[in-house]
Amino acid sequence: MIIDKELLDKLTEQAKASPRLRMNYDLRNSAEDGSQRMLNAIEPGTVMPVHRHLKSSETVVCVRGHFEEYFYDENGVLTDIVDMVPGGVVLNVPIGGWHSLRSLESGTVLLECKDGKWEPLGEEEKR
Repeated sequence: MIIDKELLDKLTEQAKASPRLRMNYDLRNSAEDGSQRMLNAIEPGTVMPVHRHLKSSETVVCVRGHFEEYFYDENGVLTDIVDMVPGGVVLNVPIGGWHSLRSLESGTVLLECKDGKWEPLGEEEKR
């Protein structure tokens, strides 16, 4: 598979049409694949609640566009903001790290990778 402008544009159009203003694209080999690898198109205005993952760290790379990743302490106090652009930093959010993000540019797409199959966030993972 080649991830090209055509695929990113299609994913962005789906995100724009979604009430949540985001859309993901599964990059796993099959439904039995025990990892989480996805592209996530996020448009300005999408709401990404503060959350954490208790079973995996999360690697995040900006493929296209511009977004900010926010980090919080256990009390919900903002501790850091990381500017994410293509060719910039690669983030590895530690297990249990509270985080969120905000799209700053239409057409933004990021790559997310985590361990284990996808599970909905538990109550202890939401803020």
